[in-house]
Amino acid sequence: AHSLPPSAPRRHAMAQRKPKKGNIIDLNKYIDKPIRVKFTGGREVVGILKGYDQLVNVVLDDTEEYLRDPIDPYKITDKTRSLGLTVIRGTSVLLISPVDGTKEIPNPFTSEQKAVI
Repeated sequence: AHSLPPSAPRRHAMAQRKPKKGNIIDLNKYIDKPIRVKFTGGREVVGILKGYDQLVNVVLDDTEEYLRDPIDPYKITDKTRSLGLTVIRGTSVLLISPVDGTKEIPNPFTSEQKAVI
């Protein structure tokens, strides 16, 4: 009989299946609902989620970008521009949140009082 050297791959080892990796995030419940996406560069958009993949590449429709304050580029204004249908690369996504059920609150770490040292 002819045998393979010990370092050769065996057929039965190749037939074994690795467990399938799941998605990093499950966005199925937000399909066809408005979501907010924040990017690593500081930009923010809101749009209707139409699709996504395991790399968090996202497709949004009726997308609106929130414009930055021209004086303070770190501050987002209420002014928007319409982008329509957009495809967003997952590598640039910093945060995804549903629009419904979220609201802005005052920052609890800033206060009008002076710190006592």
